[in-house]
Amino acid sequence: MDAKSEEALPSSSDFDVVIVGAGVSGINAAYRVQNDAPASTSYVILESRDAIGGTWDLWRYPGIRSDSDVFTFSFGWNPWPGKESMASGGKIKQYMVESAQQAGIAKHIRHGHKVVSANWNADEKRWEVTAQQQGDDEDMDQDGRAKRPQLFRSRFLFLGTGYYDYKEPFPSAIPGMDNFRGKLINPMYWPQDYDYTDKEMVIIGSGATAVSIVPAVANRVKHVTMLQRSPGWYFSLNQYGRIARLLAVIFPGRMARRLNRYRWMVQTQFLLFLCRNMPTVAGALLRLFTSLQLPKGADWNRDFQPRYRPWDQRLCIVRDGDFFSALRSRQASVVTDHVDTVTEDGIVLQSGQVLKAHVIVAATGIQLKFGGGIQFSVNNLPVDLADRFAWKQCMLQDVPNLVFSFGYAENSWTLGADCAATVMVRVMKELQRQRLTCAAPRMDASEAKTMEPRPLWRLTSTYLRNMKSVFPKGGTGQWRPRRYYFSDAWAASWGGMKGLVME
Repeated sequence: MDAKSEEALPSSSDFDVVIVGAGVSGINAAYRVQNDAPASTSYVILESRDAIGGTWDLWRYPGIRSDSDVFTFSFGWNPWPGKESMASGGKIKQYMVESAQQAGIAKHIRHGHKVVSANWNADEKRWEVTAQQQGDDEDMDQDGRAKRPQLFRSRFLFLGTGYYDYKEPFPSAIPGMDNFRGKLINPMYWPQDYDYTDKEMVIIGSGATAVSIVPAVANRVKHVTMLQRSPGWYFSLNQYGRIARLLAVIFPGRMARRLNRYRWMVQTQFLLFLCRNMPTVAGALLRLFTSLQLPKGADWNRDFQPRYRPWDQRLCIVRDGDFFSALRSRQASVVTDHVDTVTEDGIVLQSGQVLKAHVIVAATGIQLKFGGGIQFSVNNLPVDLADRFAWKQCMLQDVPNLVFSFGYAENSWTLGADCAATVMVRVMKELQRQRLTCAAPRMDASEAKTMEPRPLWRLTSTYLRNMKSVFPKGGTGQWRPRRYYFSDAWAASWGGMKGLVME
């Protein structure tokens, strides 16, 4: 597929749109440009990896799956074809590959092209995007010669680069880790040939990654312990729901899938509204559902009573209650404590308890990165993206024709990504209608003085603690962060354009 895609690409390096990243955001943006943008709009997707998929091509730990329902995570223009509510990473990647091929997007992807810099040339009203070809040695070609950077020029630049670092995992400050003589694994780089059969495994962390790994390894390890500093909220999701089956019986296949997608949108919005506005009620319901699935003798107050309100951090979605089944089988357990030190063959906790370990999995979060580490500039003057406000959470203050994809933390990422792509296409159409070439969000003097910075996400997870220094800022009005999908989708498609200056 990749070789054919390369052959089908035009030789020109000038495009109307350069899209960075062939993950969910990039593939979706390509579809919107291809089908909704002004006629004959040209585009290219620059992808540093050698395959489509982004996150779903990189992460391959046991049990990897969507941590939101796959019906809303899938593309609106190609509803999820399966019946499961939560899909495995492999199935999601295959779905993305098939979607790109069916829509004719795959031939526009240039694999092995890592974007390193992007400069807006105001005189030519173009982005100058520099990409470095990737290979076994990132700096050398097959003949051992230094690779030449490739320059692409475009009217618009769309960033489908995600929000974390693909190269560097989140630094885990675990005392005494140098003493450990067993296997240390970061889920981002799970060794595919590692056999954990009959091993004592300790997973440090309590987020979606840990909750997915525990049931996936429980039937093979001698025992797996999820070591957490504090408990989180859980929400069990049935893999094959009754309503989805009923819709499949009543309606034709594609219509049933689309209706099921809308149903999940409404359900998710209701749950989020309940958690945000009635946290006591939401917490009581989540506690009831969780307590019914815990093994006998579980200590709720110690191991399952969160110290924060629902959705102050992400809910851990449990597929068919498999995490709780693993706990009830006694092959898995949860320990709430802090690490005192790591020894040669285990972990000593601050309480004095010792956890024996042949393998330690550091599922402690991800390293944040905005824009894929690209060096941005306007007229060759560096731009600090974290110092800018985000207009409609997808365009940057005073930076022309740049659109970035930043999805939801509380909903499926794809829904937010589609809002960003919708805004870009809308701006392109408006520029064409007015016979103009570029658009940049700008604040007036009063806004600039009074705008109070807000984080793009409201979550309080540890790995997000430096979010304000990495990501652009939200504000109020057109600068507000996204909160609820339906209102955000309306704002993207039909909402006001105040603050966007076109010329």
